[in-house]
Amino acid sequence: KLFFTDYGNAAKVERCDMDGMNRTWIVDSKIEQPTALALDLINKYVYWLDIYLESLEVVDYQGRRRQTITKGRQIRHLCGLAVFENYLYTINSDNFSILRIGRYNGTDVQALARLDSAKEIRVYQKRTQAAVRSHACDAAPHGTPGGCSHLCLLSSSYKARTCRCRTGFILGSDGRSCK
Repeated sequence: KLFFTDYGNAAKVERCDMDGMNRTWIVDSKIEQPTALALDLINKYVYWLDIYLESLEVVDYQGRRRQTITKGRQIRHLCGLAVFENYLYTINSDNFSILRIGRYNGTDVQALARLDSAKEIRVYQKRTQAAVRSHACDAAPHGTPGGCSHLCLLSSSYKARTCRCRTGFILGSDGRSCK
């Protein structure tokens, strides 16, 4: 799945398949300007910062069990969001400090380091990446991903895929080649 925020006409947190299909709103009320998003891939939670409402909140992948982690003026200055183990990590855009926030106790906030400049933060950890033996976009015998001539996008599961074309090309009737 792909998770993303939108604060155009109606602010929301959404999810869809990697090919853009099955778009679903998971948060569409009491939300104004969601600017950063982080996923807990193990427990299937979505965290986001709303800088207008000055809140850091969480829901499960279906939009249930919504909770506020913390609220206050300090949220307005946060950018980027990452989750690892029992903490959320973010950047304070005023002084470029990396903050660690307890995700079960939002009052547990600690500044870890200060940077010269930053707007985003990521945590890379092997165990947060699901191991899949094979998937629909694996290289086909003739070398193309999933048998697609240009782009292969996973669909509703790792066993399903959708072929797409680069700009200026159209998908052929076979659903795999681009012309």
